[in-house]
Order: sequence, then C-alpha cells, then structure tokens
Amino acid sequence: MSMPFRPFHTLLIANRGEIAVRIMCTARRLGLRTVAVYSEADRTSLHVTQADTAICVGPAAPRESYLNINAILDAARRGGADAIHPGYGFLAENEEFAGAVARAGIVFVGPPAEAIRAMGNKAEAKRLMLAAGMPCVPGYEGRDQSDATLSAAARDIGYPVMIKATAGGGGRGMRLVQDAANMPAALASARSEALAAFGSDELILERAILEPRHIEIQVFADRHGHVIHLGERDCSVQRRHQKLIEEAPSPAVSPELRKSMGEAAVKAARAIGYVGAGTMEFLLDRTGAFYFMEMNTRLQVEHAVTEAITGLDLVEWQLRVAAGEALPTAQESIVLDGHAIEVRLTAEDVAAGFLPQAGAVLCWRPPGAAHGVRVDHGLYEGGDVPPHYDSMVAKLVAHGRTRDEARRKLHRAVRDCVLLGVASNQGFLADCLEHPAFVKGEVHTGFIAQHMSKAMKNICPDTATVAAAAICEVGWPDQDAAQLGQTTVSLDLELGSYRWNARLQPTGEGIDVTIQQGNEVDAMRFIPVRKPADGVWWLECNGQVHRVVRARDSAGIHVFSQGRAWRFQPSDPRRARVKDGGNGAVAAPLTGRIVAVHVANGDTVQAGQSLVVLEAMKMEHTLTAPFAGRITELSAQVGGQARAGGKLVQVQAIAEEQVA
Repeated sequence: MSMPFRPFHTLLIANRGEIAVRIMCTARRLGLRTVAVYSEADRTSLHVTQADTAICVGPAAPRESYLNINAILDAARRGGADAIHPGYGFLAENEEFAGAVARAGIVFVGPPAEAIRAMGNKAEAKRLMLAAGMPCVPGYEGRDQSDATLSAAARDIGYPVMIKATAGGGGRGMRLVQDAANMPAALASARSEALAAFGSDELILERAILEPRHIEIQVFADRHGHVIHLGERDCSVQRRHQKLIEEAPSPAVSPELRKSMGEAAVKAARAIGYVGAGTMEFLLDRTGAFYFMEMNTRLQVEHAVTEAITGLDLVEWQLRVAAGEALPTAQESIVLDGHAIEVRLTAEDVAAGFLPQAGAVLCWRPPGAAHGVRVDHGLYEGGDVPPHYDSMVAKLVAHGRTRDEARRKLHRAVRDCVLLGVASNQGFLADCLEHPAFVKGEVHTGFIAQHMSKAMKNICPDTATVAAAAICEVGWPDQDAAQLGQTTVSLDLELGSYRWNARLQPTGEGIDVTIQQGNEVDAMRFIPVRKPADGVWWLECNGQVHRVVRARDSAGIHVFSQGRAWRFQPSDPRRARVKDGGNGAVAAPLTGRIVAVHVANGDTVQAGQSLVVLEAMKMEHTLTAPFAGRITELSAQVGGQARAGGKLVQVQAIAEEQVA
C-alpha cells in the first residue's frame, strides 16, 4: 500500500521524553499544531505540557500504551492529527504501524512499510545486502530458530558469536557468547528481552568482531528519486551494546573511506525504495575494512551531531519529505563543518553495572547558554523518571572547530550539569571525555571495558564534599551564621561502604566542621559567601569557595559538588550486612516486572546462580544467589511487579558441599 503524502497541519508524536519535546520544537517553528500521547505513568511529563494537546493512550506498560497501535490511531483521530511522527524506539520501526497509519489516511513521517519490512528485520536486511554485494559479517540469518539449529550455526561460525534480535535495536536482545556452554542461557535471555522490547523473539547470529569501531552513515531520500548521505558518526563508546558517546565525523574515517561507505549506503537505500531519514550501520575493523550490520529505518538519538556539523534540521527534512517535497540540497552541497560530540545522560547506577534507576527529580540544572552546548531533555524539577521506559533522560551536544575544542566544551558542560534525586552517569561521562585514549580518538566498542573499570566503581568523595553533605543534613537556615546559636551537632553519614562522623560547631563567622573517616581527622571552617538561592550554596572552606547544590528526600541527602552528584544517608545499623553475602535477602534493585523465576521454595542453589529475572527500562536484570544456600522464602511470581528494595528471595547459607 502506498503511503499518503500531502501538506499537513497537525502532527501527533507517537513517543515520549526528550525526542517528543525535540520534534515539537521543529514542528512549532514550522507552524504545525502538535499532539502528544502519554501513558498513565507520564501524565505529568514535560512532553505532555509542551504539546498543544495531549491524549492518554493507556497504562504505564509500553505494550498497553506506546506500543498499542489502535490506541495511537484513536488518539490521532481524537486530536485531529493528519500526520504522525514515530520518534525513535517504540513503534518507529514497526511495519504494521506504518501500514496502519497509511490505511487510516494519515501521513506517516518515515519510510513506507515495505522499506521497514525490508530493512527493519536484521535477518531479511542482511540477506538483501548480501545479494546486493554489500560486505557483511559472517553469520546465520535462517528462519529455523530452534536452539539446536542456532547452536550448530554458532559452532560453524566460530566463537565468540553475537546474538542479535532481528527487530529493533538499542542493544536489546543482544548477547556476546564466548563458548558453547553459555549458548542456551544466552538464547533464552535474548529471546525474552527481544520479545518484551519489540514483540518478536526472532534472532540472528554474527561472528563477533573484537574491538571494532561502530560507524554509521546518515542517509536521506525523498519521493522524487533523490538519495544522499550526510557523512558518518562514530558511535563506538558503548555499554551493554548501547551507545553512550557519539561524534561526527569519525576520527578514523578518511575522506576516501567516507566516500566509499557513503556510496554503499546510498546504493542500498535506493535499492529498497527508501524514503525519509535512515541510518546504515557498519563495523569498521582495524584494517579499515567495513561490514554492514543493519539499517535503522528511523531518526537516531545521535542525529544531533550530524545536525551540528551540517547546520541542518533533520526533523524539518523529515516533515518536508513526508509532505511530498524534494530534498532541498544535493550531495555535492553537503559540507561538514568542524566536529561535534554527544553524550547520553542516563538515570543509571554506574557502580552497580549501569543499573537503571527511577525516582523523583529533585533538582535539574542543565548547562546554561554560556556553555554553548545543545541540551535535549524531558526533565523538570518535581517530575520523575518512571521505571517503565528507557533510562536515557537527556543528551548534551557540543560543536567546535576541532575535535578537541568540542570535547573540552562538552566536558565542562557535563561537569556543570546537575541532576539530583536519581543516580546518573554524569560523573562517568566526564571521566570518559578526559581519558587519554578518548582524547586521542582511540576508541572502539570495548573502550569502556578496557579503560574505564576504575571509573565504574564507587568513588569516595573528598572531605569538602562530605562536609557540605553534613551541613545540608542539619539544614543551614537562610540567615547569617552568627544567628545559628552555639549548639554542636554530631551525625554519622554513609555512602556505600564509606563512613564518616561529622561534628558541626556554629561560630560567629561560620561553622567549624570536624570530619573523621577511619583514623583520619580533618578540620575546616565553612563560611557562607552569600545566602542560598534555588538550592545553590556558595561556601568558603579554608580559603576556597565551593558551589554546592543540595536536596533531600526519604532516600537521603543529595549533594552536587565539584562536578559530581552524591547521595549520603544518615548511618543506620539496620542496613549493616554481615560479611560474605549479607543476610541472604535478595531484593529488587529497581522497580520492574518479574519475567522469570528459576527456583522454588526449598531448592538448594550455588553462589551466583540465577534466581529471578526482572524487566525494567527495556532491559532484563538477573538477580543471583549471594552464596550457596537453600531457598527459605520466595515471594517472586512471574508477571508480578517488584518494587525497588522489596525482598523477593531469602537464601539461608549452607556449606558448598551440601548443594546438590
């Protein structure tokens, strides 16, 4: 069925968060009316208030709201929308959705369903590209999806192999398997995660190319036969097979290689009758050889770096192409100006293995205009980060004349960005940007594993930050230090495994602070430089002025100081755990849906054995036994909801040799 195209006046954005807000900005500039959709969990989200009208499409679970095609189409009718932009994720690469939009007589801002079908499924896309002579990674794309066939194919390919979901992207349903022994569990986990994220559990296998660069080419096509590319992006810095830092152009791509990869991408897009924005993704090995991986038939998160170096608005191009206009620029007119780098700010606990986090946004201070960076986000103070969706909450993009200028601008902006209330990867991003290997442009998909293991651990803050947290705990009134009285306050603070005792004594000039950590004792005097405003304090400590942002909730004392956010808690003996695995209580690390329970009451388990699998923020999280023992309590049930901190399993320790 051909896709309708015509001028339109009302655009529904079938997505949420920062991408919905970003699309609305361009639509508003072009004079279009906008319609937002939201789940019950997103009722107060920023994208809802930014639209001209917003319509609820169902409960929090994506399958019942953002992935509910009938609900989205009904919202389009109710909102008077004559066009739909799918954003990225959710239904953006769903051929059924694109076809349903066309049958409803609504303009779909994306490629035709036939192109999504051809390239949206990794197995079909790879078969097409092989037939077209595109270099592809050796692998298996067959229709037989049995464990036996996939395991046999993996042996033929040779380990290590990569399992990938044929639908969707973003690292969901992707597993690196080192040997045959781990293949069955990896297949089961990949299928489950892919089904939850994309509604399909079909998989492909590929030989794992070790330490490649992840390079993608931005292509654009109109309905008049014009297809061009807008250069490449280097998306090699990843965790959990998901991109974390992207840049354009790539430090490893020469003009000759760019031309070769760009021509291959354009040829492939033309062969399938592509229309709109799309991305051809490649692996680039150390020799300079490139291999086709997949095509994303949508706008990408990282489109902003391409916009920065080309000066183009790709969402505007999408809207104009969907309305039937021709591309405004020919290939020879595309000029890449300078360098751009983007980081993804995510609500994640880095030290816990990038575990997604949810919670209230107590403080949000994005870098101001003086930093000269672009910030796309869907946050506001008083809002929250729900547990049901992706953990990315914002992206920061810097452009400079050179790569190092862009990197330095971005590093400064990241260090000045304040998010309190939920743990984030802000400090980790800053560490990545100043690592010597990144500074040199020497990155690959194993960059984080190779270079950033130390930055992924809990970092002990210095005493000045701890003192600021102590001051926040007692609550410094909005008055001069001389009016605080002479009461001495003593409190114990903890952050992970670190402990401090802080004593505060008000004086006529400020507050004298004594902090003891183990056998080390530090003394300092804090003087308010000016009264606090908007949660921001300027404090002088031993002749140095510090900017401190603080907030409090039931989870503890949240402090931003010297480029990092911390969450301290008053010490509580009840949180103490005995050595070597604690008391055996296995709690949910975050709110999520229970998708698998691998044990029963009375079972004996080995240390590290999988007990329960949670699905949250589009990812699966496996909870394991802390030590060898017997299951004495089990409250987890498949399909049930687990709350962060809630106990799911109790393991009673027994000797290792007693485990069957």
